[in-house]
Amino acid sequence: MTLLSKTIKAKRKENGLTQEDLSLKSGLGLRLIREIEQGKTSMRMDKVNQLLALFGMELIPAPKSKNHE
Repeated sequence: MTLLSKTIKAKRKENGLTQEDLSLKSGLGLRLIREIEQGKTSMRMDKVNQLLALFGMELIPAPKSKNHE
């Protein structure tokens, strides 16, 4: 799992949402939600940000940490 997938799954669970709920609230397909939570590494950033916006977050460029190189 990626940090992104772990974060989204944790936020979804913190908010008591199923993957289906998250799909409906975000306007994204259930398949995409599942793929993101499973750690898919190739996806459109606008779709990821659309999902993260539900939790008051966004994907932004950041320097690589030594743990993720």
